[in-house]
Amino acid sequence: MGSIARNWLSSAGLLFTISAAVVPAHSRSRSPEEAVRISACIKSASRGALWLERTLWGLRDQEGGWIGAAVANTNGTHDLGPLQINSWWVPRIAKAIGRHDVQVRSWLQFDACFNVEAARWIFLSGLTVTGNYWKAVGIYHSPTDWRQRRYALSVSEHLRRRFGENSFARQASKIQQVP
Repeated sequence: MGSIARNWLSSAGLLFTISAAVVPAHSRSRSPEEAVRISACIKSASRGALWLERTLWGLRDQEGGWIGAAVANTNGTHDLGPLQINSWWVPRIAKAIGRHDVQVRSWLQFDACFNVEAARWIFLSGLTVTGNYWKAVGIYHSPTDWRQRRYALSVSEHLRRRFGENSFARQASKIQQVP
């Protein structure tokens, strides 16, 4: 992705910077290189907020996508990239950053960091609107209440497995200022 695209992403609050990262034990990537790339993107997108990094890992573990993924849904949409961003979001993201839908769809599918930044934006948008962490996790997945609850429960299980029983709970109190 070129510098022009990065500038547009920055104006939409989606700018990313790449940093070194250690790949956690649980990863659904297709290769070690892909796992390292996705890990670095998650670390960068969290902007140093441990609770947000863990949230993105919970979403990643739940979704289990990969770079290049385009998984068809029964409603005609596709889930794209490592965090399986639903193609329903493509026009909204494209409008926010002033790019064409085709370009945004390609970035969501093939650019791990763009995909993770979009996941961050979707989750934090839900958190801003609802003020409720678990509701925002659910909104990431679906506009339907019962699907949101089921999804949030599943993500919480992924968080528990990856970070331990109380590890995430300690961070929940720190969710005040979003970086």
